[in-house]
Amino acid sequence: MGDEPPPEQIYEALERLPLNVVGEIIDGELHVSPRPGTLHGRAAIRLGQQLAPFDPELGAEGPGGWVILPKPELHLGCNVLVPDLSGWRRERMPEIPDVVGVELAPDWLCEVLSPSTAALDRSRKMTHYAREGVNHLWLVDPRIQLLEIYRREGERWQRLGAHTGDATVHAEPFEAQKLNLGSLWQR
Repeated sequence: MGDEPPPEQIYEALERLPLNVVGEIIDGELHVSPRPGTLHGRAAIRLGQQLAPFDPELGAEGPGGWVILPKPELHLGCNVLVPDLSGWRRERMPEIPDVVGVELAPDWLCEVLSPSTAALDRSRKMTHYAREGVNHLWLVDPRIQLLEIYRREGERWQRLGAHTGDATVHAEPFEAQKLNLGSLWQR
């Protein structure tokens, strides 16, 4: 498949999925995953809260300069992908579009890994994110309390670091603010 939108019948099948699943179209195939578990959801929301100072419209004082959205449907070429969090530099997205599928590739995104999606997130989705121009990618695994940080180099990912447990980190591209990883894993 090239960069054309997904075939209409596949996208219609995606739209008909029940609310208790997440659907994505990757390389012309519909992938259906169960809704994330509680540890997954908690890590994603806690990370979003810590990044709020970068998106002042979320109500926190801080460096600003970003638009951060949870679970956006990204229409990137022929793929429909749903990362857990995505961020666009404000100069690239001065106004949030009123659309179902955002066609502008994020500058940063985060996938929170679940047993049912980790292999897909680490392989095909990472490949597509790099090809479509996402510059920064984080993988969060709440089961083993791990944050991996990647930067795009061409169409490949360079792993900048991995942090575990209760570490406090400054992670690219949000290094202006420290992140308390322990809060992502709290039960």
